[in-house]
Formats: sequence, structure tokens, C-alpha cells
Amino acid sequence: MKIAVLSRNPRLYSTRRLVEAGQQRGHEMVVIDTLRAYMNIASHKPQIHYRGQAMEGFEAVIPRIGASVTFYGCAVLRQFEMMGVYPLNESVAISRSRDKLRALQLLSRKGIGLPVTGFAHSPDDIPDLIQMVGGAPLVIKVLEGTQGMGVVLAETHKAAESVIEAFLGLKQDIMVQEYIQEAGGADIRCFVVGDKVIAAMKRQAKAGEFRSNLHRGGSASLIKITPEERMTAVRAARVMGLNVAGVDILRSNHGPLVMEVNSSPGLEGIETTTGKDVAGMIIQYLEKNAEPGQTRTKGRG
Repeated sequence: MKIAVLSRNPRLYSTRRLVEAGQQRGHEMVVIDTLRAYMNIASHKPQIHYRGQAMEGFEAVIPRIGASVTFYGCAVLRQFEMMGVYPLNESVAISRSRDKLRALQLLSRKGIGLPVTGFAHSPDDIPDLIQMVGGAPLVIKVLEGTQGMGVVLAETHKAAESVIEAFLGLKQDIMVQEYIQEAGGADIRCFVVGDKVIAAMKRQAKAGEFRSNLHRGGSASLIKITPEERMTAVRAARVMGLNVAGVDILRSNHGPLVMEVNSSPGLEGIETTTGKDVAGMIIQYLEKNAEPGQTRTKGRG
């Protein structure tokens, strides 16, 4: 197969591994800088051009679209879909998962366990908002943040009011979530491919930190997940419409709670921790499923 990898940087671990895994299995892998691709939209024959050439003959596309380029990246991916190229994750599903509020609303509607979450616009509603999520300590998250950035733990009611007021004063959209004390600064990253959790690791925050992201100095270790956690991760990915996803779960006293569903999960942490060939499994999934015109949305939405 001829497979496109949409990535800003071919040297990134995840991009490199996907290219290696594809080449080892005999596929032609082409890395395309997402922001350098441009499109002919008003045409009977949709096209994507890259560095002065038309991109043709692709059977599948692997989107590695960073959060900062979601809008343009999804437009490029949608164009591939319109050309009948099979996407590993569809543009609609990526857009859905990147809108944190919409993602939580969709997960909630399907009865998937979540931390109690509040969202408000007016500073007048802050006291009731804090009460709604069970009071302090609580977690305040900027909707646009990634890799633990824009996430604050407010340990007292007064601190929570001050931080929320500051964010709203800066016209930042935020959500407020209950703090799951019993998780002890740890979460579980479940790597879903198709309808299976193919690998899982526990991420533990460093001392004095509550964010467990590896980019923030967290450590990763092997973990055995429960059947309930496995089912929750697969259901969460399915609700988002993602074929490949990193589902972050907290262990709480009332069962697994989904924190986030990531449409471009990094491969380095999970491959290093578990020793599994996750990139190879992704390529195998494409081999089984990539058929022309199999995009459910056909570029719509």
C-alpha cells in the first residue's frame, strides 16, 4: 500500500516508528508536512498538492495532527477522505475528540464514567460552579490545553475562585472538575486499536505534582487493567468514532473514570514501557481495513 503520514516533523518518535513499521511490512510510506499540503477544493476531482506536486495513488492516510493545527489538519484529512483515501482516524472523529467539552458531553450521554465536571461563562456563577463539583480541592482545565498545560489544582475554595476569575477575565474557556483524591496522582493510558486495548501503562506524577503526563516528568510503568477498565476504554474510543486512541482513565472509588480520549496518542511512552510493537499493530489494522471509499463520513461534517 501507499500510505501518507500527516506529520509536521518526520523526526518525531511516533512518526519515525510508523514509517519504519510500514516499510518493514512492504508499504510505501510518505510523510507529508500537514501545513505544507494545500488543496484544490472547487473541482470535480478533489486534489491535494504538496511541494508543487499532486499527491496521488494513496490508499491510506495516518493523521498525526498536533492540537495547535487541528483546524487545518482536519481540512487536509477531509480532502484525503473526499479523494477516497482510507483514514486511520476520520476528520470528524478527531474534531470531536479535540473539543474537550463536546467529547465529555458525548461520553456522558452514553453513560461512560467521568469526573463530575462544570462549565460556566459568567463570573457570577463561580460559587455555585465550585459547589456543583463537590467543592475544593478541584481541578481547573483550559479547554485548549494539551500535555497537562493549562491544568491547575486549586486546593482551597478561595484559590479556586481566584484562578477561575483570572481565567474568565482572560476570556479563556475553562471547565472545572472534581479532584479524584484516591487516584494518588496516577492515571492509566489505554492504547486502543480497533476494538481492543492492545497496551496499557500507568503514569504516575512526580512528587509534589498532580499531573501524570510524561512530558511533565511523570513516570510510566506496566499495569494490568481490569475487564471494566478495558471495556470503558474501548467504549470511549467508539463513542468518539476513533479507530486508534489513547484513553486516559482514573481509578476512583466508584469505578474507572475517563479523563480524556486522545486521537494522536504518542507511541514512545507506551512502546518503551510495554515492549510492544504498537506501530506495527497500527499498520496491521490498516492492512485489514483500508479499502477505497470506506470512510463513513466521505469528507462530510
